[in-house]
Amino acid sequence: MIARALRSRLGLILEVTVPLAIVAAWWIASAGSTSFFFPPLSEILDSFRETWLFSHVASDVVPSMLRLAAGFAIAIAIAVPLGVLLSQSKLLWRAAEPIVEFLRALPGPALIPLGIVLIGIGSGMKIALIAFGCLFPILLTTMDGVASIDPVLRDTVRVLRLSRRDRIMRVIVPAALPQIFAGLRTSLALGLIMVVISEMVASENGVGYFVLSAQRSFDLPAMWAGTLMIGLLGYALSGLLTLVERRLLRWHRASKASALSS
Repeated sequence: MIARALRSRLGLILEVTVPLAIVAAWWIASAGSTSFFFPPLSEILDSFRETWLFSHVASDVVPSMLRLAAGFAIAIAIAVPLGVLLSQSKLLWRAAEPIVEFLRALPGPALIPLGIVLIGIGSGMKIALIAFGCLFPILLTTMDGVASIDPVLRDTVRVLRLSRRDRIMRVIVPAALPQIFAGLRTSLALGLIMVVISEMVASENGVGYFVLSAQRSFDLPAMWAGTLMIGLLGYALSGLLTLVERRLLRWHRASKASALSS
């Protein structure tokens, strides 16, 4: 118990000090920079303060996050039920596997021209591309999670003769949640990438649009500040998802700890 507490404290210290050390090294290394393309970190932070605290939050950050939330939610709503369904039948998966493998091999950015032609340049196109980019990691990890359910648990469910709905909602999905969350973490990063790329190609607002506009107007400190904002958004969203995962999977960690102690 003491060793675990010490490891936790050491991890927290490293999580804070390593980024601070990198920022300090960047600040010192760039302090005397005269390069147009690599301005000093002090200029980048000044531009970040002027831009993102908080003049462009409503105009750029909020639209980007709303698109990401909508696309991410659509991907979850499609991928989790479909993953459970496909994992229940080997025949069904063999029929669907070529389509799934074909579609997941298509890079999301390559579909932007097709999306513009079919849907237009509005938020609908961006949300559809974000959902497409997020879909397949969630789908495949859901299938993997369902397939890895303990056979004893499956036998117990058969003995209890639960209805299909209860079997899925009370047993299969909860047991697959650890793997599902692994897919969610991967998909969240891909979704943010798709947000930025789609806003760079066809948009009038958003974080990606801001970064491209700053680059085109040769405002390099603002461009770097926008890039920094994208990284901070990704870090914050990952932390938020981790908090949700810890709360929902508290039972899973408790059962693992109990198994290890025994």
